[in-house]
Amino acid sequence: FSFAVGGFLAGMVCALLTGFLTENSRLKEDTVMGLVFSIMFALGIILISKIETTVHLDHILFGDLLGLSWRDVGETFGLAILVLVLLFLFGKNLLLYIFDSVHASVAGLSNRLLHYGLLSILCVTVVGALKAVGMILVIAMLITPGAISYLLTKRFQSMIVVSVAVSVVCSFLGIYLSFFLDSAPAPTIICVFTLLFIAVFLMKSLTNKAVTTSSKAKV
Repeated sequence: FSFAVGGFLAGMVCALLTGFLTENSRLKEDTVMGLVFSIMFALGIILISKIETTVHLDHILFGDLLGLSWRDVGETFGLAILVLVLLFLFGKNLLLYIFDSVHASVAGLSNRLLHYGLLSILCVTVVGALKAVGMILVIAMLITPGAISYLLTKRFQSMIVVSVAVSVVCSFLGIYLSFFLDSAPAPTIICVFTLLFIAVFLMKSLTNKAVTTSSKAKV
């Protein structure tokens, strides 16, 4: 069956198992995610070595952006619409849970349901990007735009807009550069993300340093 369906089912198992272990143990969520991800990764390597498939391991790990079919594009578009609809319907509740889980509980919201819902939405997002950038580079694809926007603005709504803009621009620029560099598109996109992050980080550091120096001079 569809690679996206298999990825979604495996991702949901990973998400639910992560949530269950986090709730029922003293381990932190990042520790549990690292443990579960490693186990699922090892299981996947064993399966792909035992089951005949036309999908190459490199394409699973690092994506195959230039080899996407219209069916793949349609699946990714459908998953993107699903994520947007879920965020539109439950975005405010998720935002409250993420920043103040105690307030969310007092307001009558189910923190457990929101926790698993957030993991499920993240799972769908990862599956939607697998064909393009693979399961390893998708981590940078998720984190870097948010990190860049976090350095540029303090308002959450502005962060979302900046993150989307950064993702679109860097993706197109990475694909364009990969043609001239004769490199794989996905790693090139991540390199563009990284260069932009470094540039923004240095700019903000220099700006903050200049402001601090100016304040001390006035004092």
